[in-house]
Amino acid sequence: MQSVDFRSVDEFLDYLPADELKIVERLRKIIFDSVPGITEKLSYNVPFYKMNTGMFFIWPAAILWGKTKSYTGVRFGFQQGYLLADEINYLDKGERKQVYYKDFLSIKDIDTELLKSYIFEAVVVDEQLGM
Repeated sequence: MQSVDFRSVDEFLDYLPADELKIVERLRKIIFDSVPGITEKLSYNVPFYKMNTGMFFIWPAAILWGKTKSYTGVRFGFQQGYLLADEINYLDKGERKQVYYKDFLSIKDIDTELLKSYIFEAVVVDEQLGM
């Protein structure tokens, strides 16, 4: 289903176009600054993040799922998004029942404090699911 096969996060980063790389680097920094001890692992050729359960993923549009590009920018996904209190409808649900996401077209689109609030809530959910 995918035309790439990365062996490491560094290979993944080297593959990205400059505009997506900037966004990915910013999102990774926010995750690592917000959630000490989180694990990063490539799955489906993109980074996924885990503590007790799967929590987040970062999926740049340059990494296709299938043969066609279905969005632009970089998608930040919450694997347990349906358990987050998204009262301001910040996250896109699409046709998904569990995984919710936010797409970023540039680093200017990233409201760091707002995103961190969702990340911190996801940490609480992860702790509850891990009990």
